[in-house]
Amino acid sequence: MIDREDVAAVLELIRPSLQADGGDVALVDVDEEGVVTVELQGACKGCPMSQMTLANGVERILKERVPGVSKVVPAP
Repeated sequence: MIDREDVAAVLELIRPSLQADGGDVALVDVDEEGVVTVELQGACKGCPMSQMTLANGVERILKERVPGVSKVVPAP
């Protein structure tokens, strides 16, 4: 099982990059299958590039740094 605190710590490392562009990210959930649910906030929330930010930024870094993360999905 993935430690939610490990995921939160890595998100803290990512956060300054998102904030530099007027956005932010909040951890919503980490499930048993390694799916991390996040909510993009601020400028990131409505940005057309948000899917790329999730896949190429947040998901890639989480997978590298937290064993067991399978994917990152946006909150509904």
